[in-house]
Amino acid sequence: MLLSIIRYIRGYLRIQIIGYSPERFLNLCSRRNIYLWGLKPYRNNYEMFVSIKGFRKLKPIIRKTKTKVVILNRYGLPFFLHKYRKRKIFFAGALGCIISIYIMSTFVWNIHIEGNYSRTDEVILEYLERTSVRHGMKKSDIDCAQIAKDIRKHFNDIIWVSASIEGTRLIIQVKENTDTIKEEVSKDQTVTDLIASEEGEVVKIITRTGVPSVSVGDHVKKGDLLVSGRVEIKNDAGEVTEYRYQSADADVYIKTTERYEASLPIHYEKKVYTDKKKTQIFIRTPKHLWKLGTVKNSYKNSESYTSQEQLKLGENFYFPLSYGKNVVREYTLKKEKRSERELQEILSGNFAAFCEELEKKGVEIIEKNVKIYKEQETAVAKGDLILIKQAYERIDTEMIQIEDKSQETPEGVN
Repeated sequence: MLLSIIRYIRGYLRIQIIGYSPERFLNLCSRRNIYLWGLKPYRNNYEMFVSIKGFRKLKPIIRKTKTKVVILNRYGLPFFLHKYRKRKIFFAGALGCIISIYIMSTFVWNIHIEGNYSRTDEVILEYLERTSVRHGMKKSDIDCAQIAKDIRKHFNDIIWVSASIEGTRLIIQVKENTDTIKEEVSKDQTVTDLIASEEGEVVKIITRTGVPSVSVGDHVKKGDLLVSGRVEIKNDAGEVTEYRYQSADADVYIKTTERYEASLPIHYEKKVYTDKKKTQIFIRTPKHLWKLGTVKNSYKNSESYTSQEQLKLGENFYFPLSYGKNVVREYTLKKEKRSERELQEILSGNFAAFCEELEKKGVEIIEKNVKIYKEQETAVAKGDLILIKQAYERIDTEMIQIEDKSQETPEGVN
């Protein structure tokens, strides 16, 4: 590969040797260290490649062997430059492009952050901005060791940081202290109970914290207590001496019945778009807005939409410049009637999407009793679904104060 690049830069030729003693020609080239490659016979002659420097040494050999050399092709940068020598603007542009790429390669255009979960990229980028580390700065001005040190010092939950430069990217890898994150979450939790959000039969309960108030097979109504966050502490006599409070945490699965009903009008107005439309192109900066074209129209029925895109370089470096277009398109309304097959397909598709959404939420569908009925102006899909799902909600635990009976005076004692 490297040899091919060197040959292209220096330039080379494909030649053909014609004469009665081409073998002698080849032997003399070998003695005078003229490098030939790609040698192959062609009828009674030979074809080969030779460098420009080697071709200039062939004249005495040609005269001595009484052979003839024919140039078949020219390759390489010198011949390319000679061919386009009059196109000065092209070469100036190419040179300018190369210089621009080189200059831009000395800057950081993308800051990529990995391993952060509790803190977003924007939070870390905002801190880096305050420490003069930003998009578009010179790579020579970046001290990766200092960046890692500053991030560890500023963010208490980040225990390890690595900063490195790859090309025009500054890659920052962090590792957070997950134990600290969990402790902060637990401090913010309130003492709560779990109550049923729907009526049904308890089919499964897995309690992690709290005291369960129901068992598998129990029938519960909406609002019934499922798991209490208040734990009773009793003495040897079985009396409650104190309460300890915690946030109830459990998975409670309830078999419940849910009503499904969706309607669809038989007659509807269909949008038929015409070829008439108005387009307005715009360029936006934080302080200015330039528009080209207009969206003013006299259409009776029209629909408008806007598309906008902000210029950016890399992953997080956004320029303060965006462009887009506003489009207003005319349409007419045509009254249509849906066929029975179309009504069936649409309502069935909507019901299938509804069931798919339930399954994505972890709901198990046991039975589907949904049918489609056609009425005078509408078609209706209705029926019941038997589901197994986690049907509970949280409420604050009621705090109970235990009376201190040790301070009471016994009867008959003065």
